[in-house]
Amino acid sequence: MDKVFLNAYTFAFCERRGFTNGGAWKKSLHELVRTTGCNAIILPVCAWQEHAYSTEVVSDSPHVMDEEDVKNVCREARACGLKVILKAMVNCRDGYWRAYIRFIDNCVPSEPTWAEWFQSYTAHVLRVALMASENEADMLCVGCEMVGTDHRESEWRRLISEARRVYTGPVTYNCDKYQEDRVSWWNACDLISSSGYYPIDKIDENLERIKKVAERFDRPFMFMECGCPSRRGSENVPNNWSFGGETSEKAQCDWYLAFTSGLLRHPFVRGTGWWDWSATRLYPEWAGADNNGYCTYGKKANEVLMRFSQALTSNTEE
Repeated sequence: MDKVFLNAYTFAFCERRGFTNGGAWKKSLHELVRTTGCNAIILPVCAWQEHAYSTEVVSDSPHVMDEEDVKNVCREARACGLKVILKAMVNCRDGYWRAYIRFIDNCVPSEPTWAEWFQSYTAHVLRVALMASENEADMLCVGCEMVGTDHRESEWRRLISEARRVYTGPVTYNCDKYQEDRVSWWNACDLISSSGYYPIDKIDENLERIKKVAERFDRPFMFMECGCPSRRGSENVPNNWSFGGETSEKAQCDWYLAFTSGLLRHPFVRGTGWWDWSATRLYPEWAGADNNGYCTYGKKANEVLMRFSQALTSNTEE
């Protein structure tokens, strides 16, 4: 990982095959560049499995962006001067969070096994790794917030080793919040990354905790995900996308101010992955005040993000 701070925004989460056949995604990407000042995007290629104990990870389907979509986004991002991180993800169709994917550690006859799941998930990761190689991506992330799998050290080391045969650039894994010091195999990765949805009054203490992990493993660190919805009270539970407070730009803006200030005070953090910017369903900029999701477009938090981007540029020039 180079010394440039990767100020990235997650783009095109859960888009379907062929989404780049239209023109909306390109306009959305240009708006991301114009209004945020970010210098990178994270492109998640999301596979699906039926439920948390299914061993079949379906990667090649109409519900997953394909090689042509990835190529088109990477090419346009390069034209905009952006770096690109490809991120392999899996979601459960029944709505359960991927963190609950888990199997019996000691094999039981007729029950689904870790070996079956890792074989299927590895195939998905290798597909994304090949896309990363062919499109000269700046980084590959091999998984996201899979807390129930994190203890399977040998399988993860084997998966990363196989991915490196396909993609030769930097490799990371996106652990969930509060799990940074629970992953034992960070030395198999080139950098440590996690989801930084920390409460507004707990940002500094968690940054200090994470710093110790980065030092112990002698690895750079970045937040592969981070953000806060624009809803009253979300600054205290930014990880809860279903929190029921009324729309509040202030809540989101306050969190972004606190989080970006914390990042500037803790220069060991080498990147961010703001969550998230839609490719084909981006609302009009004027409608930002009425949107209560994570995206900052047309909101006060976007102004904070732009100032943060400008501060990073100024620090680099100095």
